[in-house]
Amino acid sequence: MKRLMLIALAFTLSPAYADSHLKPQVDKSKIIVKQFMGQLKGELQTAMKSGGPIKAINVCKETAPFIAKNLSDKYGWKVARTSLKNRNPSNAPDAWEIRVLEKFDARRAAGEAPTNMTYFEVVEENGQKNFRFMKAIGMPPLEKMPCLKCHGETIDTKLTSKLDELYPDDKARGYKPGEIRGAFTITQPLN
Repeated sequence: MKRLMLIALAFTLSPAYADSHLKPQVDKSKIIVKQFMGQLKGELQTAMKSGGPIKAINVCKETAPFIAKNLSDKYGWKVARTSLKNRNPSNAPDAWEIRVLEKFDARRAAGEAPTNMTYFEVVEENGQKNFRFMKAIGMPPLEKMPCLKCHGETIDTKLTSKLDELYPDDKARGYKPGEIRGAFTITQPLN
């Protein structure tokens, strides 16, 4: 019964899913997100091995926006990350992203794992039709990926000092494994 409710919820939240003409945009968005996640994860793992969490902060601050820009340039779509509790103010969500992130939180509260959580639709903004896509970023357990070292409930004091220095308005702390940290977000102009 719970599985049926989750399937119904997923279709309720992704009304455009039935539109087969959007399949190319959905498939391409998933590829772009996979590239973003793969590049970012590789850079973070390298930084953690060579300099620990302090060095990993620089990857999120400098390398992640560079990866997003390169993917945006390569595909001609806007590629970014966002969160309801953002660290970098330039990653603040717009109104549509806020609604989707809130829906992701509701889906997680209903028992759905963030791992494969996506949402998409065509929206009109300022007279422009855009295909919008988001993929949730879940907080993995510390042993799988050390994201909680910088985003968890307990953060080392040296790390806290560095985060405070780089991000005076940081809201991206206090997460637990399984929570939604934010999302990869993609916008493709359609006309």
